[in-house]
Amino acid sequence: MTDNILTDNILTDKLLLYAAAASTFIAGILHLAIIPMFFKIMPLNITLFFLISGLAQVFWVIPVLRRWSNLWFYVGIAGTVILIIMWLVAVPGSRHPVDANQAAVEVSQIAFIILSIIIIKKNRAEIKSSNIEM
Repeated sequence: MTDNILTDNILTDKLLLYAAAASTFIAGILHLAIIPMFFKIMPLNITLFFLISGLAQVFWVIPVLRRWSNLWFYVGIAGTVILIIMWLVAVPGSRHPVDANQAAVEVSQIAFIILSIIIIKKNRAEIKSSNIEM
């Protein structure tokens, strides 16, 4: 019985990690995909913004999958929230239409935030239960 619970818990943890990594990876790739689509009409600073944010989100797969620490999840959540706020101000806040690519980026980013919060809560619960068992 405890083997099933342990196996289910490990599978759930891995699934959460893979889903969080996939969501930030998808958002990063979509940010990078914007660059060649609009390269000729985007100013250099906007191009650099999409390049840096896209690369950062793709990089974030590593600390997520390797479970470096909760600090990495907190920083990832904060950075993603900042990107969402910037998008809300720049696109819908300026009454620009929202296209499918933008919606996919935002959904991926929101998924990353939710999954990261779940992972942090599970990590805290595991630490708490291991301290109680000692």
